[in-house]
Amino acid sequence: MSAHNYRVTLEYLGGQHAASDLHALLQFEVGNHDDLFNIIQRVQTANLTDADTAAALALGMKLFGEAMLKHRKDPLFEKLQPAYREFIVAFKERIAAGHEAQIQPLA
Repeated sequence: MSAHNYRVTLEYLGGQHAASDLHALLQFEVGNHDDLFNIIQRVQTANLTDADTAAALALGMKLFGEAMLKHRKDPLFEKLQPAYREFIVAFKERIAAGHEAQIQPLA
């Protein structure tokens, strides 16, 4: 069992070409070694993008990263791991910089 377990729910709300009843509700359970709510909040408060995009980006990265970690010896993921690690380091630096920019020194 992972340190944190989640149920992810995906609900189709409609769009330009389809009604909202096109897809059934999708739910799945997944574990992660990190607290995803904490990470999503940190990405959102860094103000790099709007809150919904920040949540989607953080959740997508964490779900993908955990799946890649679980299957790290699979040749499909082996070649991607160095680039993904490099991206994560750069992303974390941007998040930290976003938080630091919000802290204004007192005049």
